[in-house]
Amino acid sequence: MLKTEQRVFFLQYKHFSYLTSFVLEFKPEKIYPMQLPKVVLTILIPVSLFVARSNALAQKTGSTLVTGKVIIDGYGAIIRGNLNKKEIALVLTGDEFADGGEVIRTILHKNKVQASFFFTGNFYANPSFKSLILGLKKDGHYMGAHSDRHLLYADWTKRDSLLVTKEAFKTDLQNNYQRMAEFGIKKKVVPYYLPPYEWYNSVIARWTRELGLHLVNFSPGTSSAADYTYPEMMERYMSSDEIYQSILKRESDDTHGLNGFILLIHIGTDPRRRDKFYNKLEMLVGALRSKGYCFVRIDRLIQ
Repeated sequence: MLKTEQRVFFLQYKHFSYLTSFVLEFKPEKIYPMQLPKVVLTILIPVSLFVARSNALAQKTGSTLVTGKVIIDGYGAIIRGNLNKKEIALVLTGDEFADGGEVIRTILHKNKVQASFFFTGNFYANPSFKSLILGLKKDGHYMGAHSDRHLLYADWTKRDSLLVTKEAFKTDLQNNYQRMAEFGIKKKVVPYYLPPYEWYNSVIARWTRELGLHLVNFSPGTSSAADYTYPEMMERYMSSDEIYQSILKRESDDTHGLNGFILLIHIGTDPRRRDKFYNKLEMLVGALRSKGYCFVRIDRLIQ
């Protein structure tokens, strides 16, 4: 069994074996026109009901839906790739800080690691970050969107309560992609979208799909995303060593290790955090590679 904090629902296609048999034996030339509606309903109604019930149950319990190649959380975001492949997608987000940019780029280049970067429009528009962005793009990394103004989509305590309208969401995201277009990054080439604050709900996931994009988020189970915290945050603060150990512990405890994992860290953090986790990145890459993992872009991880 997959060890996660969430219950996991597997798509059991065997429950539809009778449908499979029907489709395999289906011979169009033997079906009269008046029979077509019945044939279509025989296939579509059971499948539609099954998918709807599975999605509703997942959202109600905050669960995870596991398909053949990816894991989707109860809100509709892809949070993990294939559990049978020792591949990891290293994901880095950025908004106002980029102090680790050149350090990270050097480490990735030196170790021949392909990563995925998701930046806000604020980040893409910052003149100080232009050379870094161009360098990362030149190196072949995935360059994605992270909201134009780093909006908070949903209430922290009532996740189903939206804080943005559909029009505001759409305009903000389109502006993000317009900023990216100035660097020659085309929306159709980078359809995976990582929401700001990594916080969203099922409505945001649906709106994202309506724009022809796919919502993604980090895989739960490690403290890697806490690398932005600083000592003044008191109990929320996590040191780089604690974060590092949480990743190795997850790899050890999970039946599937870190297979298909989306591992998120930040390209820069508040100056009040002096213990920068990106300084441990090269050691982490080496440790995970020694266990047989390879690092791939997110579009390869969940293709």
